[in-house]
Amino acid sequence: MVKELFLVGAFALGLVVGSFLNVVIYRLPRGEGVALGRSRCPSCGETLRWYDLVPVLSFLLLRGRCRYCSVPISWRYPLVELLSGCLALAVAARFGLGPEGLKYYFLLSCLLAASFIDVEYYIIPNRLVLTAFLIGVPLGIWARDVSLSSALVGALSSGGFLFFLALVSRGGMGGGDIKLAAVSGLFLGWPLAFLGTFLGCLIAGVWGIILLLTRRKGRKDHIPFGPFLSLGFLVALFWGRGIWQWYASLLGF
Repeated sequence: MVKELFLVGAFALGLVVGSFLNVVIYRLPRGEGVALGRSRCPSCGETLRWYDLVPVLSFLLLRGRCRYCSVPISWRYPLVELLSGCLALAVAARFGLGPEGLKYYFLLSCLLAASFIDVEYYIIPNRLVLTAFLIGVPLGIWARDVSLSSALVGALSSGGFLFFLALVSRGGMGGGDIKLAAVSGLFLGWPLAFLGTFLGCLIAGVWGIILLLTRRKGRKDHIPFGPFLSLGFLVALFWGRGIWQWYASLLGF
């Protein structure tokens, strides 16, 4: 019973964090501060009350429309909140909510925000990557689950691999993707960081082929890489060691 209550609390906390991530996703690409200023409706500009901002529940009670101007609210808001809640639940179940769990939930929250920003604006803001670095380093020191050498190799292998792809493709990989991969590599360390980056590239490649075959995208059309990179790191975090051991066994190591 105690464990169940703990997981429910983690999910609820994740919903609240998801509400804040929506602020980050909306304001950061516009150069606005994320910590100051009350939330407003992007259509009518009306200041939202606390009962308009209850994660998921407010969206359902308002039937997906602004209370003041009746303009439809993007489904992105409850989706981000639910995803954040599910990530918090998964991290709490796997790592607990100690230093290690906080470290990885913070990483996944940054990746979640980066993914939605990249999908909408085709950028990964430097402020987001810098925040991940400045908070991630002390969290990593506190958690002490990844050695300094492993973290550095993870960052260099992840960022270096994407930098190599950018050189080969002559600009096919954005600088924001490279920086996000390098910072995320600090969290996971070697070899999980490199595995996550590789999986992200693999998933993006498969999705690109599907888009080409269905003619939804052309060869020169840009596809945001942030969501695929984030998914790769997510898989590496939860299942990476098993995947790495399986691959090593195939090679006879």
